[in-house]
Amino acid sequence: MRKFVYLLLFLSTLLIVPNLFAQSDDVRNIQFDTLVGGYKPTPIGVDQMTYIGTQYITHDDSSLMRYITMVVQFDIDFYADFELVPIDSFYLATYEIKELDLLGWQRLGADLVVKLEAEFNGDYIRARWRLYDTKSRAEIGKDVLERPKSAWRKLGHEISNAIVKKLTGAEGIFLTKIAFIRQLKDAKELFMSDYDGANEIQLTNTGTINLSPDFSPNKPEIYFTSYLAGEPQIFRVNTDTRKVEQVTRYKGMAAASAVSPDGNKIACTMTKDGNSEIYVTDLNGKVIKRITHNPSIDTSPTWSPDGKMIAFASDRTGSPQIYITDSDGLETRRLTYRGGYNDSPVWSRRGDRITFVIRSPSGRFDLASVDTAGVEYHLLTEVGMNENPHLSPDGKHLIFSSTRLGSSDLYTADASGRHQRRLTRSGNCTNPTWGPYSK
Repeated sequence: MRKFVYLLLFLSTLLIVPNLFAQSDDVRNIQFDTLVGGYKPTPIGVDQMTYIGTQYITHDDSSLMRYITMVVQFDIDFYADFELVPIDSFYLATYEIKELDLLGWQRLGADLVVKLEAEFNGDYIRARWRLYDTKSRAEIGKDVLERPKSAWRKLGHEISNAIVKKLTGAEGIFLTKIAFIRQLKDAKELFMSDYDGANEIQLTNTGTINLSPDFSPNKPEIYFTSYLAGEPQIFRVNTDTRKVEQVTRYKGMAAASAVSPDGNKIACTMTKDGNSEIYVTDLNGKVIKRITHNPSIDTSPTWSPDGKMIAFASDRTGSPQIYITDSDGLETRRLTYRGGYNDSPVWSRRGDRITFVIRSPSGRFDLASVDTAGVEYHLLTEVGMNENPHLSPDGKHLIFSSTRLGSSDLYTADASGRHQRRLTRSGNCTNPTWGPYSK
């Protein structure tokens, strides 16, 4: 559910609030564009992993090789800079090909090919990956990894991360975690899984409403809003021990926490002084400074990557819009001028754009992106009710909640809105957030 709607519920018994859905006049002639064209991802083929040992292997070992191949194929297909070239069974049958060589992959459209090989040593699997250019036929990368068989999924992700590092110089995201809220009867509990939805675990069992999780960048902790103490306050949970601790203990509500890039501070919304304002606290909830001073509702803070700026949503002009301020709150400017409702900003990892929720004229909630000058807008979704955007640590991928198929589930996409795909299928998931790189 939208943060401004939550905030209305929080504040309804505390103060009189203006009409958040009032339409304000656009003061700039800015149009939204959907990001299309102009970018061609690198087509990559991933061959089935083959056994190169001399001893007999079991059926389970053969299955492991298939599973690892599937993990690498999924990762490559997911990554924003790549496009998986599928194996064409019709092509193989037509030309009676049992195994594709580099020329065959090139004819299927692959610029690069990943070759996977395996050996088995007791409870361990040794995996070799090689990366080839199909045009030059040259080997351009390789490595060997040995892991317990039980860690086959992690092994596949490690291979994918190594390929990303080789081709882009960037760290791969395939060992990252996501956290989200799932409705369980009358409670909303916090869950965590791998980036692709595997290895899901329940982190809280509070029996109450929990919202707005946010990972610490350097500790195994997630900060979130909870009604566990009655009024909404900020809590944290250790992702290793699942121990839950209360962080803020102020009169009124404290919500929408965002951990700073250095992991030492929290930006959040509090009403301890009577109005909804943005504050910065230390990790134990002690207020360091108050950022906003305005009789409107200010909420949904998000840090710039360098920690020097904070973007937030405010209805100070009559309807929710996105604003940017310095971390001392001394210089504040309005960022969005298009649309009568803009909320839930999240800053890109490069610091050049902010993704947010916008209400369309038809009443649908979509995701949009704008540069930090407030000029270049792009619409990222065009179906269903879409909310709760959050970016991966490399800034190239987006996770959000959507009701496009009826109930609320989590979806992922490139940060530009391409390749939208469904992640959960339980119909009761919201508030996703993407964790930092795995240590």
